[in-house]
Amino acid sequence: MLNITTGNVDAGEHPVRKRDRGPASLQPFRHRGFALLWTAGLVSTVGSWMQTVAVGALVIADTGQATWAVLVAAGAFLPIGLLSPVGGALADRLPRRPVLVAGNLVAAVAAAVIALLVAAGHDSPAALVGLVTLQGSASALIGPFQQAILPDLVPDPEFLAAISLNSAQFNLGRIVGPALAGAAVAGFGYPAAFAANAVSFLAIVVALAFVRLAPPAGRPARLLTSLREGFSAARREPSCRAAIVTIAVVALVASPFIALVPVMARHLSHGGPRAVAQTTALLTTAQGAGAVAGALCLAPLAARLGRGRVLAWSLGLLPVTLAAYSTSQTAWQGAATLFAVGLVYIGVLSGLSTVVQLRAPEAYRGRVLSFFLVALGVAYPVGSLVQGPVIDRIGIGATTAGTALLLLMIMAVTALRRPGIIRSIIDGMNGDPAGPVPAAGPMPAGPVPDGPVPDGPVPADGISAAGK
Repeated sequence: MLNITTGNVDAGEHPVRKRDRGPASLQPFRHRGFALLWTAGLVSTVGSWMQTVAVGALVIADTGQATWAVLVAAGAFLPIGLLSPVGGALADRLPRRPVLVAGNLVAAVAAAVIALLVAAGHDSPAALVGLVTLQGSASALIGPFQQAILPDLVPDPEFLAAISLNSAQFNLGRIVGPALAGAAVAGFGYPAAFAANAVSFLAIVVALAFVRLAPPAGRPARLLTSLREGFSAARREPSCRAAIVTIAVVALVASPFIALVPVMARHLSHGGPRAVAQTTALLTTAQGAGAVAGALCLAPLAARLGRGRVLAWSLGLLPVTLAAYSTSQTAWQGAATLFAVGLVYIGVLSGLSTVVQLRAPEAYRGRVLSFFLVALGVAYPVGSLVQGPVIDRIGIGATTAGTALLLLMIMAVTALRRPGIIRSIIDGMNGDPAGPVPAAGPMPAGPVPDGPVPDGPVPADGISAAGK
C-alpha cells in the first residue's frame, strides 16, 4: 500500500511490479487514500453540479434576467483567480487536513442556508450571489491545499493518471449532477437540490478522517513574504513558468468555448427556450463524456508514447478540434465535435497541471500551484467577456473558428521563435520532480466551486477529490 506520509511505496512491495498490475489509467485506485478521496469527491462533485443547475434555473425563473445568472457564475468562479495565491501561501504553512475540513464545512453550511432560504421563500438574487460567492471563496482558499496533497496519495510516476482520474471525476459529475438536479427539482422542489449539495460536502470530511497527510514542508513566514517567495520559485523554474504561461493563453483564447456552449446551442437548435435547454444539455454531456474518455486514455498513451509527446499532441490538436466544432450545423454534429474537443482539452489541462506538480519545489508547491490556478481563474472569465461582444457581431461559428486560428498561430510562432518554452514543458513532463529552489527571502526548511468552470479547478489539476 502507499505510505501516505512519505508519498513512497512501502517496503515489501516492488514498485515496478506493482505498477504493472491493471490498466495504467486506473493504477492510482490501488492506493487507499486516493481511492477514498476520489470516491468522496465524486459525491461532492455531483452535488456541486446539482446546485449549479438549480441555482441558475432558479435565478432565471425568478428574475428573467441573464445578468443575475452571470453574477452567480462570477461569484462562484472569480474567487479562484483572486484568492488562490493566499491559499497557496497558507498551504505551504498550515496543516492540510484541518483546513480542508473547515473549508468543506463552510461550503456545506452555505449550501444549507441556500436550501433554507429557498424553502422559506426568501431567496433574493442578491442573497444567492452572496452565498455562492462565499462557497467560491472557500473553494479558492482550499484549492491549493487539495492540490498540494497529491504527492501524499500516489507516487510520482502516477501523477498524470491521478490528475486524469480527477478530471474524469469532475466530468462524471457533470453528466450525473444535472440529471439528478432535474429529478430533484421536479419531485421535491429547488430546496432538495441545495440540500443534497450541502450533504455532499460531508463525504469529503468523512474521507479525510481516514487519510494520513504529510505536514507542509515550508516554514512559517509573513504572508506577503511567502507569496513573493512562491512567485520567485515559479519564475525560476522554467517548466513551471512555461506551464503557467501556457495555461493562461489556452484559458484566454480557447477555454471560453465552455461558457459559450448555450450560445452554440441557440445557434444549432433554431428553436424556443426548451429546444435551447435540450441542446445545451446534449452539448454539455458530450463534452463531459469526451473529457472522461480522454482522461482514461491519457495514462495508457503516456506509457506508450511518453508524457511529453502526449501533451504536445494535445496542444496541437486543440485548435484543430475547436475549428471542427465551429463548423457545426446540427445539434448532433456539435455534440460529436464537442466530444472531440473535450477529449483533447482534458489532455492539455491534465498535462500542464502534471508539469507543475512534478517540477514545483516541495517547499513551494502550494504557492506555485496557486499561480497556476490564478492563470486559469483570471484568463478564462476575461476571455469569455471578450468573446461575447465579438459573437454578437460576427456569430458563434466565426468567433470560435477565429480563436482556433489564433491559438494555432500563437503555438506556431512560439515553436519557431521561442522553442525553449516548448522544451521546458516537454522536459517538465518527462523529467524528475524539481529539487529546492533558492528563495528570494528566508529559506524554508527542507501544493470545485459551485459554478461553471473550465473543467474544474484543476480541475483539473491536483487531487480535486479533496474538495470542490
